[in-house]
Amino acid sequence: MTEAHFEFALRDHQAMVYSIAYSFFRNAAIAEEVAQDVFMQLYESRHTVQSQAHLVSWLRKTTVHRCIDAVRRRSLSSEIPLEGLPEPAGKVSVADPLLEARLQRLVASLPENQRTVVILRFGEDMTVDEIASALDMPARTVWSYLQCAIAMLREKSSQLLKERSHERIR
Repeated sequence: MTEAHFEFALRDHQAMVYSIAYSFFRNAAIAEEVAQDVFMQLYESRHTVQSQAHLVSWLRKTTVHRCIDAVRRRSLSSEIPLEGLPEPAGKVSVADPLLEARLQRLVASLPENQRTVVILRFGEDMTVDEIASALDMPARTVWSYLQCAIAMLREKSSQLLKERSHERIR
């Protein structure tokens, strides 16, 4: 990849990289920092990129790994601010912003592996095989994390609804 190709890759894929990081942290500053790290790493590794498909796969995989590194490095899992942040560019606004905010909090409360798989599956619309490749894990493990995450989200949302209905009765 030449420097000119790198510039095109940066322009063409910066929204995807930022979106993955933002979905993971719900924090614009951290997402920008992760995206910058990813593209610095791409620049250093630009000669290893073999094709456009390889580039996209490499960017997704590297972004996920940089997000995980950032969580471990900063211990942010319980400090992620969720309210009052704008959506990343290119996202369609949801009809019910309160529902979206609740869903974001629920996803943010998932364990790291489940949260990562949910973000990639539903936020980035990646297939299970693509996620497995990006995370260097078997597809069955991805399915397992996805099923566990969905079950946890159902349980947490059910619990939240029960709590809300009890609050209204009082």
